[in-house]
Amino acid sequence: MERICLSKAPGVSFRYGAASGWEAFMTRPNILLITTDQQHYKALGVHDPRLKTPNLDRLCREGTRFDRAYCPAPVCTPSRASIITGQYPSHHGAWTIGVKLPEDVPTVGDHLIAAGYNTALVGKAHFQPLASTPESESLECQPILRDLDFWRGFSRTWYGFEHLELARNHADESHAGQHYAIWMEERGLVDWRDYFQPLSGENAAKAPRTGKKGSYTRLDRSWSLPADMHYTTWTAERSIAYLEEHARSGKPFFLWASFHDPHPPYTVSEPWASMYDPDDMEIDRVTPGEHNRNPPHFGKTQEENPDFGDWHDPYQAHGCESHLYPEEDLRKDKATYFGMMSFLDSEIGRILDRLDDMGLAENTLVVFTTDHGHFLGQHGLIAKGPFHYEDMLRLPMIVRLPGKVAAGAVNEDMQSLVDLAPTFLEAAGIAVPGEMQGVSQWSNWQGGPEARDFILCENRHNPVMPHVETYVDRRYKITVYRQGRFGELFDLQDDPGEIVNLWDDPASQDLKARMLHAMIQGIMKSEPTRMPRIAGA
Repeated sequence: MERICLSKAPGVSFRYGAASGWEAFMTRPNILLITTDQQHYKALGVHDPRLKTPNLDRLCREGTRFDRAYCPAPVCTPSRASIITGQYPSHHGAWTIGVKLPEDVPTVGDHLIAAGYNTALVGKAHFQPLASTPESESLECQPILRDLDFWRGFSRTWYGFEHLELARNHADESHAGQHYAIWMEERGLVDWRDYFQPLSGENAAKAPRTGKKGSYTRLDRSWSLPADMHYTTWTAERSIAYLEEHARSGKPFFLWASFHDPHPPYTVSEPWASMYDPDDMEIDRVTPGEHNRNPPHFGKTQEENPDFGDWHDPYQAHGCESHLYPEEDLRKDKATYFGMMSFLDSEIGRILDRLDDMGLAENTLVVFTTDHGHFLGQHGLIAKGPFHYEDMLRLPMIVRLPGKVAAGAVNEDMQSLVDLAPTFLEAAGIAVPGEMQGVSQWSNWQGGPEARDFILCENRHNPVMPHVETYVDRRYKITVYRQGRFGELFDLQDDPGEIVNLWDDPASQDLKARMLHAMIQGIMKSEPTRMPRIAGA
């Protein structure tokens, strides 16, 4: 007989099958999700021996590395919202950055709390925008971010997380504050504001000079903020503190340790800023003529002063600008990016070591990934934008659970961040609700068959342009735009570098038709069915 327990949140329930019974309640795994922000899928030591990530390499040896993982959207808010909702951005509502994830959307944390889990988020949330209106109030904007008394007293469950410790900034951005600032003050850094950009608008946030303590931080890539006061250290330290305070409560936990880097701006504390020599960096470049076959916005990135027209309205889309960039600066950026990754790795190692010390590793499902990819010169591009190459959509993903997930394995089965929520629920013995669009990978992670054979990725910086949809199968990738006759079609097997766009190739028109048909079917298959049908009428 199936037992059902209803949560306090509307529409949230969990079920235990008769075979497992209530005994499963005491043996369900803890869940530790560790994420970075804007990490290229090859930015791991196992891919590039120049990059030192010994702790993530260890995680690869102890778990399974999934080499075909993808994001559901290549910008922060929609992708992060998909992680916790199991829905695509077009359904959960946070369809791009600058849009709030509605707080009434059920999340994986809501379901886990109902099933008896403790839940926590330490680090970056970015579920809400840097502006607030009466119609769409945001807690992640100024002046609230620097209202430290507000954050000291903040205690309510938020997006399914009972315990919250938040920070919004990257590097020395002006929107530093929240729990991270409280921690800096408690550790004696009362003048922490001097290390960050002043609160004087976007122009100040983009200026080369920073506060009194960090002159030319962004030009030198070296931040004068001590490493032991850095938010990477803070995220690890507070994640460990949560483990120590809650892991022995008798209840399983879901902890999201959400790191902020290696997201630009490219600046980090020493010794990490100087760890890598820019002259040792290998730089990717545009292949001459490759953008001649691509939609017009690709080629415009290689112009000095491009005109992107409507793609700027009402807000300029990320990447819709010139990507011409001095090679010397690109080498410095990549060296700093590597330094950020090695810093992250060292702090992730601290968390993993503490799991071991506390005897928790054997029953903790650890998942490492990122929210979306990054360009460091590939195709002549930098950072991110509406360019759905593998560099932007593919992710690093490592899964570890001793005795259940194979150690030292590399798996090419397709994964999506939208699958994490349903997978976590099944791992916890909880029925996956109909509103979730992702598929559970729990059996696949344990060596079972592939759970999905296609990927969908949405990109909606504004409702019209650029509004991009990409469909990926095991071999091919097709990208369609809401406006215009152009698109992209790549053969990832014969052209893994995505240099030859087959969209207008006469010999590839049957393939294009098949892929367009498959995309429509994939979108239809991914529609949520929240309620089951129970009657004929």
